[in-house]
Amino acid sequence: MTAPLFITLEGIDGSGKSTQARLLAQALRDAGVAVTLTREPGGSPGAEAIRALLLTGDTGRWSPETEILLFFAARRDHLERVIRPALVAGQVVICDRFTDSTRMYQGATRGDLRGKVDALHDLMIGTDPDLTLIIDMDPALALARGLARAGAEQRFEDMGLPFQQKVRAGYLELARAEPARCTVIDGARPEADVAADIAGRVLARLDQ
Repeated sequence: MTAPLFITLEGIDGSGKSTQARLLAQALRDAGVAVTLTREPGGSPGAEAIRALLLTGDTGRWSPETEILLFFAARRDHLERVIRPALVAGQVVICDRFTDSTRMYQGATRGDLRGKVDALHDLMIGTDPDLTLIIDMDPALALARGLARAGAEQRFEDMGLPFQQKVRAGYLELARAEPARCTVIDGARPEADVAADIAGRVLARLDQ
């Protein structure tokens, strides 16, 4: 039986997080590991309803402070209904984004709000990932990818290249500050190469 492990994937918009999360989940299932694959904002019915509020509409729809509160409302519901039960059941949880995204997108790039994000995380979440994989790539390329999707959920992509550059810098600083938890993955390589790198790292972690 595999010990529970909470894995998050982070990175700027268009870096391939969702694809890599899905490929990692499949690789682990093929290896006989019980996996819950989920995402943020979202992952539970209540959190998915809040997702629609956060990721659609005008870029100025919410203030950074309001965004933080909405993200944490979604995250708390997601934690209660999906993440904690899966970990208690001994599963590996793979989550596309978690609190680190709020730290970067609202806490560091839209005002000096990191302290508020950390305080809310400690107060209302209190669960940290065991392993965070930061998919890193050139912001201009990632933004082009994100905009090419042409979907409704493009509110943060619409904030432009300088915003994505700030987010990337924040993630790289996070990796330097927390090397025991965070691993930077070169996302500019072919999709299959990135997936093999990630699966190898995670399977090695599970074997420890």
